[in-house]
Amino acid sequence: MQIAPRPTWPRPPSALPAVRLIEPPNGARISVAGLVILRQRPGTANGVIFVTLEDETGVVNVIVWRSLYERFRRAVIAGRMLRVTGRIQRENNVTHVIAERVEDISPMLDTLLSPSTA
Repeated sequence: MQIAPRPTWPRPPSALPAVRLIEPPNGARISVAGLVILRQRPGTANGVIFVTLEDETGVVNVIVWRSLYERFRRAVIAGRMLRVTGRIQRENNVTHVIAERVEDISPMLDTLLSPSTA
């Protein structure tokens, strides 16, 4: 019996940088993190919210379905920096993360200003 090699991309809760979103296969469960640069809730989207996150390597498009939005409303609305765990969806050369969990990690922004203690 041969054991399949372990995939090489970071697994949740570790965040995958935007530039590495091409590595996991379609449908893989991943986590991403970044600054919220855009929230959209088009009237024609039936309650779906589109969130764009930016990290140091690029941007990540996140889709938050209405039912999930109700569970993570505060983070989706107020978070300045989010960690999103979900599944990769690729269609027509466009990659999205379909959110399963949304965490507000905005307090981590304050640590960026603190001098490191090395």
